[in-house]
Amino acid sequence: MELIESFLRYVSVDTRADPKTEKTPSTAGQHTLAQMVANDLTQIGAEGVTVDEHAYVYGYLPPSEGCERLPSIGFIAHLDTSPDVTGENVRPRIIHGYDGSDIVLNEEKNVVTRVRDFPFLTKYEGSDLIVTDGMTLLGADDKAGIAEIVRAVELLRDIPHGGIAVCFTPDEEIGHGASLLDTDVFACDFAYTLDGGELGQLSFETFNAAEANVFIHGLNVHPGSAKGVMKNACMIAMEFDSMLPAAERPQYTSGREGFFHLSEMSGNESLAELSYIVRDHDREKFTKRKDILMSAAGFLNDKYGAGTVEAKTRDQYYNMLEVLKDKTHVIERAVDAMRRCGIEPNVIPTRGGTDGSALSFRGLPCPNIGVGGFNYHGVNEGVCVQSMEKTVSVIVEIAKAPL
Repeated sequence: MELIESFLRYVSVDTRADPKTEKTPSTAGQHTLAQMVANDLTQIGAEGVTVDEHAYVYGYLPPSEGCERLPSIGFIAHLDTSPDVTGENVRPRIIHGYDGSDIVLNEEKNVVTRVRDFPFLTKYEGSDLIVTDGMTLLGADDKAGIAEIVRAVELLRDIPHGGIAVCFTPDEEIGHGASLLDTDVFACDFAYTLDGGELGQLSFETFNAAEANVFIHGLNVHPGSAKGVMKNACMIAMEFDSMLPAAERPQYTSGREGFFHLSEMSGNESLAELSYIVRDHDREKFTKRKDILMSAAGFLNDKYGAGTVEAKTRDQYYNMLEVLKDKTHVIERAVDAMRRCGIEPNVIPTRGGTDGSALSFRGLPCPNIGVGGFNYHGVNEGVCVQSMEKTVSVIVEIAKAPL
């Protein structure tokens, strides 16, 4: 099964997650893709392929003869794409032998991926890149990971290996990917997510993450008689946001620096709503960030009256370093595999999260490997064909029996 052909089929399915839906999967397209991937796994000879009611796809390769005592290794990627940008009617195109210049995605709409904005593009000169028409995201996060795992499973049929388990999950982008994953069905000793990142990226640190929803209850009257009476919910919402540290926003932070990110806002004079994501690699600082949100709500309730501001937080996942720091053999296996493929590992803390965060805390060590793309979650998203091919080789090297 051709790697790029599979990837292009997968991105044709709109699998945007919907954060406002309680069901899993949150969108019907994820069921469609789940069945497509399950059919591909069956076609290449995987065993025990199933799709459950929540669109989790499971499949297996039993250990090769004489390899029964080797550890069983899992590989995971997610079906959904970010809700930030549409994934409907994706029109991918391949740039053969990229020349290092600006990439015009859509001349009519003047959508251009400019090297001055994304200087890392120059390192892809001479490579083949897959991009969009500038109207949608591509979906390499994480359909590149799915395609790479499926291709690696196909290759491993003819290479001695221990047990191999694969799982493709729904709704990772909205924090639910690992919540209903059955680790008894996905039976392995440790696993790797293939999710986002460039070729050679290896991450075993993630943010501690929470979502926060803030509701502002105002009091609206005719503006002509509003003096001393009106409480404009939109204005109070702006005041709430101004109380958060101005420099601690995603656009001003990097590395292990945490942030508050206002992701959505809506409202009128009577009711306003703010949605945030809260992130920090340090658990103590993470707790303090949530405290800052609640303190701001308390201050405004004292100022405008009890019940004016209602703030709620929900933890989504925690930094998997707390677990993986004692599972160095899992990390070393990936490092050695990359080096055997001629790739120098780029070990970095993930400024995000993966299904591996939750799974590591459930007892399944699960660091993350980059899939070879860039500019995820936006219309400038792309992926390098050669990076995808090399990532397949890394998966095979991780899984195959030692010589």
